[in-house]
Amino acid sequence: MGYHVIYDGDCNLCVTLVQLLENLDQGKLFDYIPMQDKEACGKLQVTPLECEMGMILIDASSDDCRWQGSDAAEEIGRLLPLGNIFVSAYRAMPVVKSVGDQVYRSRASITGGMRPE
Repeated sequence: MGYHVIYDGDCNLCVTLVQLLENLDQGKLFDYIPMQDKEACGKLQVTPLECEMGMILIDASSDDCRWQGSDAAEEIGRLLPLGNIFVSAYRAMPVVKSVGDQVYRSRASITGGMRPE
């Protein structure tokens, strides 16, 4: 697999977006690891604090090559077919990136909350 996507498996929005990405990617580039999988995160040297800061994308061929939060979303978009179109539009709106990171951190109140246990 080319990239590991570490996401919040307790977040409704995050799970929905990962399901959408799974449908687009069809197992070609990405595998998906919920941040609640402590063992898998530990093997990738991802700390709980890093998980709290947002989604993480790790290049499987180089553990040092990582993106987080909106940077991870941009890189995922860039890697997908025609994704550069969306990334270019996103980057053309400079406020959106910082707002996106802030929205993630306050997602419980905005996105319908956390997934039921």
